[in-house]
Amino acid sequence: MAAVQVAGSLLCRPTREAPREPPPEPGNGFRRLSARLRALRPDDSSFARTEIHLLFDQLISENYSESDGVAPEDVNDLLVQACRLVPLSQNHLVSKVSQLIHHLLNRLQVIVDEQNLDFLLAYTISAIQQCSSWTHMAILQALAALVYCNGSKCQKYLPDLVGKTGLLMKLSDPAQSDPEVRRAAVHCMANLCLSVPGQPYLDEPYQSICFQTFLTTLQSPKLSDMDDITFCMLLQNALKGIQSLLNSGKMKLTLTEELGALLAVLKNKKKKAKVKPKKVHQGEEEEEESSGEIEAAPATGRVHLRKGNTQCPSSPGVKSLPLDGSGAAGKDRVSLPFGSASWKRVSSSESDYSDAEGGMQSKMRSYQAKVRQGALACFLSTIKSIEKKILYGYWSAFVPDTPELGSPQSVSLMTLTLKDPSPKTRACALQVLSAILEGSKQFLSVAEDTSDHRRAFTPFSVMIASSVRELHRSLLLALVAESSSQTLTQIIKCLANLVSNAPYNRLKLSLLTKVWNQIKPYIRHKDVNVRVSSLTLLGAIVSTHAPFPEVQLLLQQPCSSGLSNSSSATPHLSLPDWWKKAPSGSSLEETTINSPRSSSEPCWLVRLCISLVVLPKEDSCSGSEAGSATGSTYEPSPMRLEALQVLAHLARGYFSMAQVYLMELGEVICKCMGEADPSIQLHGAKLLEELGTGLIQQYKPDSTIAPDQRVPVLLVVTFWTMMLNGPLPRALQNSEHPTLQASACDALSSILPEAFSVLPNDRQILCITLLLGLNDNKNRLVKAATSRALGVYVLFPCLRQDVIFVADTANAILMSLQDKSLNVRAKAAWSLGNLTDTLIINMETPDPSFQEEFSGLLLLEMLRSAIEASKDKDKVKSNAVRALGNLLHFLQPSHIENPRFTAIIEEAIQALISTILVEAAMKVRWNACYALGNVFKNPALPLGTASWTSQAYNALTSVVTSCKNFKVRITSATALSIPGKRGQYGSTEQYTRIWNALVTAFQKSEDTTDFLEFKYCASLRTQICQALIHLLSLARASDLPCIKEALEQDGNMVRSYILQFLKSGAEGDDIGTPHSSQERDQMVKAALEHIGSVQALAGDTAKRAIMGYLEDILTVHLDSAGSQVALLGLTQR
Repeated sequence: MAAVQVAGSLLCRPTREAPREPPPEPGNGFRRLSARLRALRPDDSSFARTEIHLLFDQLISENYSESDGVAPEDVNDLLVQACRLVPLSQNHLVSKVSQLIHHLLNRLQVIVDEQNLDFLLAYTISAIQQCSSWTHMAILQALAALVYCNGSKCQKYLPDLVGKTGLLMKLSDPAQSDPEVRRAAVHCMANLCLSVPGQPYLDEPYQSICFQTFLTTLQSPKLSDMDDITFCMLLQNALKGIQSLLNSGKMKLTLTEELGALLAVLKNKKKKAKVKPKKVHQGEEEEEESSGEIEAAPATGRVHLRKGNTQCPSSPGVKSLPLDGSGAAGKDRVSLPFGSASWKRVSSSESDYSDAEGGMQSKMRSYQAKVRQGALACFLSTIKSIEKKILYGYWSAFVPDTPELGSPQSVSLMTLTLKDPSPKTRACALQVLSAILEGSKQFLSVAEDTSDHRRAFTPFSVMIASSVRELHRSLLLALVAESSSQTLTQIIKCLANLVSNAPYNRLKLSLLTKVWNQIKPYIRHKDVNVRVSSLTLLGAIVSTHAPFPEVQLLLQQPCSSGLSNSSSATPHLSLPDWWKKAPSGSSLEETTINSPRSSSEPCWLVRLCISLVVLPKEDSCSGSEAGSATGSTYEPSPMRLEALQVLAHLARGYFSMAQVYLMELGEVICKCMGEADPSIQLHGAKLLEELGTGLIQQYKPDSTIAPDQRVPVLLVVTFWTMMLNGPLPRALQNSEHPTLQASACDALSSILPEAFSVLPNDRQILCITLLLGLNDNKNRLVKAATSRALGVYVLFPCLRQDVIFVADTANAILMSLQDKSLNVRAKAAWSLGNLTDTLIINMETPDPSFQEEFSGLLLLEMLRSAIEASKDKDKVKSNAVRALGNLLHFLQPSHIENPRFTAIIEEAIQALISTILVEAAMKVRWNACYALGNVFKNPALPLGTASWTSQAYNALTSVVTSCKNFKVRITSATALSIPGKRGQYGSTEQYTRIWNALVTAFQKSEDTTDFLEFKYCASLRTQICQALIHLLSLARASDLPCIKEALEQDGNMVRSYILQFLKSGAEGDDIGTPHSSQERDQMVKAALEHIGSVQALAGDTAKRAIMGYLEDILTVHLDSAGSQVALLGLTQR
């Protein structure tokens, strides 16, 4: 008592003297008290203990803030000194110094350095071991503050803390008598597991020990001596611990039992909402004191009844808790069937408990909500730490496939979304559901319910389809019922994820229509985040399976469809005429929302997005908009960006609707690219690229668009003239924003070739000059985009015969091939491949002037660069070998005879051969085989006599018999059938090896372990047949004996495949393979005639045997066709 009186009297003195002192500076109190503490020496006297108590009390009561300028090292030194002054025999002082450690570290947000941590940990561990049990709570709080974010520095003490007999293991055991100590021990362990990026994590054994402790804590029931709030805090700490372990990225849930147990306990902790609805007469309302929301909580969700209000209330961040306390804290709520819509929550004045009881129950509900939120956060971390294919094994445990009737067995994530009283918990549940749906396209692709299944069992595809339907139903129900803007945003984002991944082409129609009609009113919601997410959802709808017939019909609906019939549950938007208002004289003002749809205005969504981008915002939406500049007259930036993205989606998937607005969209693009905001400029450039790509698709040779439905070329020319006269050139030269420059380059490369040739000459020169100039840009994004754009332009018909342009482009590409960036080199290699395609096209024109004028030195340099690029990464290599094949095909006799080319030609062919044989990506090997086939097309090359001939053929025969990828085998068989003269196949031995390899390829045409390769078996056999018949049509007399020998061994197999070839013909995608029956027949007849014309050696019976073999094949084939007339002339001798 005396000590307390002394302390009290001492504490009073500074207060009396304070007015005579100047105002204390920040941190002065800490420094003064710290100096006094440092001046003390260990002393066991009563006076010393009293003074230490006094100092500790003053330090704890000091008003600290992070801005006080107290250095972390000063805090560390003070805590070490404080511990040195307190012997472990003094329980009260140990408790007080523990409070000081906890208070200072938490209040000043200090993380103890490693040197001082070592001393303080040793002290606190010893204190727990030696001090009375009543001090343990305070010591554990101090320990939790010390180990916070310091787990990696505690390696030395981990055995003492979380070893098999560690302190925290004992104190966190369910048998621990003091529930508060148990909670504090679990809290310590959770802080120990908290990881800091860039620092080491807990060793794996200790991770497993902590994980099992947390899991056991979550699985343990509440003991009778533990109050509800302590139990909730215990669960929160265990959940935070598991979340920390999972977030570290080092904890892998590899065991099925571990994962199953964790998911089971998380599901159990999520369903602790205690809500008991009360039935009332329809139309009655209620009030909620905490948020002001008018909200009801039926089994179907929370239906918000609003009177005389066309805008939904919004209270972001406010937790709406139910006010009915009729349900006891330990009982499950009673849920009635779906469909009831008349419920209310009683006000506090009508409740059956006093204010104090109500406050306690409200606090209890708050803690329970935090447990559910912790479980959901932990679930989210679990989802991110395991593979999706493993997660989807638990799909049915968390995602409903039938309407939930409220029974505990049917509890799912949608239960929380629809029924939980806390908006934050509902938002967390939606975040988890979004994470599950993200990337689920492959899993959901099995869903199917287009036909009625009447079977004794439910197929998996039908179950998944039912699940998808139920998700749509539940989320749309939640959308109608929700009033919290933040949660509403999460619902819409979740719907967008669902729409992006659901296989609507395999599901019954109307799902997208329901989503579409429900979301349209929210475009006018007063909260900008809701409006933005609504546009995101519309963008997801127009992106899924585009062009999708159901969405096409929705886009063609009149503008007012679905927007004006808002019910009392969703009065977010009155009449949707807000975007039709345009400034006087604007090109947009002719729009009338309620006018019937006409051919000139087929898509209301295009008009909506245009208005959001270019029209001033209305006062009703101004509010406190996130993301909008102060004083801005337009919609907030996120809204405009999302609108531009939706326009880009429409241009990509539904160009026929977007093309009606081509010139208007051009004005939008010019406006966007002329603004100061780089993001708006960037999205404008992206939209331009999509429109350009859509125009190119219309004019492709294989386009199914009728000529009269295409955008006229002259209109395309007008569109691009507007772009090039507008801000596009400035964007290309805006070096402050390289991403914008790169996007502008991509946009410029999407110009229609037919339109480019009609552009004014100065605009053509502008495009070329800009691109060639940007190729020297130091930014890799810009350089890569420029290289690609040049590769597009070099294929333009009006430019590809311009020797100067082709040469300038070649020099620019060769320079980019030397860049350090792999992306730049990959784009440059692609462009080099395109440039060499241009050389081949020019070579096939009657005018030889291009070949004569093209520089031989440049050609030599291109060969060298392509050879070097063929040794690069696969991304570069695949196009480098394509370029090599074209260059070797393009070489003229004058080049081949030039001694400077001799070595480079040999090196180029060796590069192709080594690429074919190496275990590279299949695309690379396919391109190399194709390139070697191109080489064989050049009659000026010494194929057949050169030293590399046998190596080239051996590489192709090796691939055709053994490559795992059948597409590569098909290409190698095609290359083997290209040489047009017998001499190009080399010696008889080489010819025999090729023949035998093709026969072996027949035998192995079904040898594959990859099921996906089987669909190419027929194409491979077709190509091999063509190659064998081609070899027969060129055979010499010396080749016949080997052919005869091979046919004697495998003739029956070869015969069956040739007959199949004659009967069924080639696949439509096989290059160079005849398609008609007459052409196939003619090939075999030509081979038979050639064999008949060969002058056989004396006594050689091979010729007669081979002819008989071919005649037999034709006889069988023609017999099966019902005619032998064509064979009569061939059998007359």
